[in-house]
Parts: sequence; structure tokens; C-alpha cells
Amino acid sequence: MPRKGENIYKRKDGRYEGRYIKSRSFDGQIKYGYIYGKKYSDVKQELTLLKAQFTFAQKKKLNASETVRSWMMYWLETSIKAQVKLSTYMNYRGHLDRYILPKLGEIQLVSLQTKDIEHFIEYLSSIDLSAQTIRCIFNILKSGMKKARLSSYIYENPCDNVSLPKNDRKKVAALDIKTQKELEKLALKRGCFAIILSLYTGMRIGEISGLKWSDVDLKNNVLYINRIIVRVPIPNEKLKTKIILGSPKTKSSVRAIPIAPNLKRYLETIRKEEAEFVIPCGNNFSEPRIINYHFKKIVDEMGRKDIHFHMLRHTFATRCVEKGVDIASLSMILGHSSTKMTLDTYTDSMWETRKQAVTVVDKQLQDNDTFNNFLKKVS
Repeated sequence: MPRKGENIYKRKDGRYEGRYIKSRSFDGQIKYGYIYGKKYSDVKQELTLLKAQFTFAQKKKLNASETVRSWMMYWLETSIKAQVKLSTYMNYRGHLDRYILPKLGEIQLVSLQTKDIEHFIEYLSSIDLSAQTIRCIFNILKSGMKKARLSSYIYENPCDNVSLPKNDRKKVAALDIKTQKELEKLALKRGCFAIILSLYTGMRIGEISGLKWSDVDLKNNVLYINRIIVRVPIPNEKLKTKIILGSPKTKSSVRAIPIAPNLKRYLETIRKEEAEFVIPCGNNFSEPRIINYHFKKIVDEMGRKDIHFHMLRHTFATRCVEKGVDIASLSMILGHSSTKMTLDTYTDSMWETRKQAVTVVDKQLQDNDTFNNFLKKVS
């Protein structure tokens, strides 16, 4: 028997069924939604929430046909586009078009539930996306839903309290010294300046691509990172991309890097007065794809297809750690947002440094007469 006014019924299979108003068309026609559960209390709790959401939506006079798709696109174009870099906007748009909207886009905004998000996360995991990529996609959706809640379009954020796959940090891959020397030799021979720059400054490929000679102060031995060049996909255009020249993604990425004496000599040697960019392509810059093409030719010549360009940045950082460079200084050179990020990234590389540290302290024990007498007694 149903309990009066609650629209909860006990089915023949023993489960409880709750009915609620899911939406109402402009002509007044009602569309019902249904939920099921083994316990009456569970169904009642969920039904109460869904009824509150619908009442809330009605008070705000929401369009009953409002969907996750229409809201997320509205949010992206009005709240996000003007606040972020074009590359970030296009990254958001790409994740929306590829993952979020195909799976969740047609769900009514006020009806989107936590279980829908959980099923979506399971789907993303099933297509072998990395935990980091899943987290990025989820955060876009969560931000959009947060804005909807703050704007009183939904009763609560369905993304709250959703568990995500553990974000296992991949071990940083750096070149050993022998491989680094072999790579440097071929880079100098083939005139691949970008390799030397990355190995001895830790610059990213996009930063090298956008580096101008006006950013290189050879008098004061300082190199300034003021811009990056990236190639990003064009939304709704398969296999089509565009080049963007802009400022670095974060404030910490805009930085100054000291130029060491040997690197200065190298830069003075390769400098061409008529060139605007340090790594030119004709009268313009060499985009990351061109730099990577020349890099791949060299590593193929080495027979090492497992080496990618970003490993050069990791190699620079690893050599610094091995030589005892303090983490705060290294973090600033790399343009990391915090020293914690540097520590987390290069913790394995710091093992030898940590061994040296405890060895230095251990000498105090060696000089302790009481300790030496203790060893004599027990030996």
C-alpha cells in the first residue's frame, strides 16, 4: 500500500517504487520519473530530494527542456571563454564535444544525478583514459555544475562526493649521462639547437618555439620566458588544428633563467642578426611540430624511438638534482607552481642526494667516543 501523498508503492517483486514529476511541458503535460529500491527509507530519501529539485526548478521558472548540453555550452561561452586563454578554452571545448556531451548532454539539467556522473566515470575508465585525463574531464563538468548551483539553476551539485580513479604519478624518465652525450653530439652536428636549449635550461618545447632573441639578454646572462607556441584542435573539426602564440599558462611559467657561460658561447655562435626567433623557420618561428620532427630524426638515428622531447626537460632537472641544486632554485628555473610539485616529480632522482645527506650527518656518530667504545664492547 502506498503511504498517502508520497507516491511510494511496494511492488510484487518486493522492491519499493517511487514516482516523481520529472518535467512539465508548456501545455501542462506532466512527465513522470521513477526510482526503485529495496528499502522504503532509501526510496523516500531520494524521492524527497528529486521532488525538492523539481519544486526548486519550477520556482525559478526553468525551461523544462533545459539539458546538460545547453547549460554547459552556455557556461563555456559566457563564464569561461573570456576568462581563460584560447588554448584552455579549446581544451575545455574538446573534452565537452568528445566525452561529456555525447554521454550526458541530453539529460535534463535538473535531473542529472550523482549516479549518472559515477556511470560516466566508469565509462571513461573503460576506454583506457589515464586517471589524470579523467580528472581533467570531471573537473570541467564539476565547474559547470557548480556555476549552475550558484546561479540557482540546480538544487545541488551532482558532482560532489564522486570518487575518482587514483591519480598515479608516472615515474619521470630522464636520459642517462651516456645517452645524453650521444644525443648532444648529434644535435650539435645536425644543428638542432632546440635540443641543447632544453637540456641546459629545462625549457618546454612550446617555450623554445616562442623564444625570441629579444628575450635573450647576453649582456646580463639572462633568458626570459614570455610566450609559448602551441597547436590546439579546432572544435567540431576533425583532424584540424591551429597555431596559437600566447603567454605561458601560469604566472610561475613566466620566468627568468640564468645563462651559464658555455650556453652563452653557444647562443652567440648560432645567433643570426636578421632572425627574430632563436629557432627560426624561414622568417618566422619553428612551431613545436617542426622542432619535434627534427628531434625525432636524430633519436631515430640513435636507434632510440623511446626518447621523446619532454624527457630533455626531465634530464636537465635530474642533472641539477644530482649536482645538489636546491629544490627552491630548481623549481623557479622549471617554472613550477610550487616546490612541492618539483619534489613530487623528481623524488626518485633525489635518492642519491638523500643518501649523501644522511652520510654527512652519520659522521657525527663516527666521531662519538661513546659510540666507538660501545662497538668495541659488543664486537
